[in-house]
Amino acid sequence: MEYVEIARTETERGEVVLRERREEGAPSVLELRVNGVFVMDTRETTSERALARAALALVDRPRRVLVGGLGLGFTAHEVLADARVEQCTVVEIEEPLVAWMRDGTVPHGPRLLADERLTVAVGDVAQVLEESHQDSWDLVLLDVDNGPGHLVHEANAALYGAAFLEVAQRATRGVLVVWSAAEAPELETAMRAVLGNAEARPYDVTLGERDETYWLYVGRVASGA
Repeated sequence: MEYVEIARTETERGEVVLRERREEGAPSVLELRVNGVFVMDTRETTSERALARAALALVDRPRRVLVGGLGLGFTAHEVLADARVEQCTVVEIEEPLVAWMRDGTVPHGPRLLADERLTVAVGDVAQVLEESHQDSWDLVLLDVDNGPGHLVHEANAALYGAAFLEVAQRATRGVLVVWSAAEAPELETAMRAVLGNAEARPYDVTLGERDETYWLYVGRVASGA
């Protein structure tokens, strides 16, 4: 197997690397790593797609959806595949990653970003939610880390605490969903304390020949809460 670096940059949060895995007799695979942590690749996108479908199924009318974390765009792609969605805003803190999607460094990026319903905001998802009007979003889907126990950046720990959850509650009129690769009972406790409710929903995916169980932490927000 051969790895070829496609793009690399240093930001104030660390290193962002896009590389290609090449293996004889197999299609090449694009892989994203942040601070040495594997984030996702283009070979196995089942979990990102399943995450979006599972979250959308929780909302009767998900007209306005906010997604925290762009990655390689597969969660956003699945959100936009739902005809009920009229507007999807994706918040990504790493501007170079957005640029790679726009300029075709990530080959499927330009087509995804051309969807008129999609807006990509470069910045901190907490700030974007803070600046949102009350009850702005029917669904807020946080897909920033592999969960509170597996952070891409240490500063992301704040995204699973009470202060952030209070901001998200104000901006959401429907459902807040946080994705985690493993059980996170402390997150469930924090969501219940702020929202008054929380539910841990496991969902099973098959990655190649491997079965995995991931988790959605779901909080329902009463309009005007």
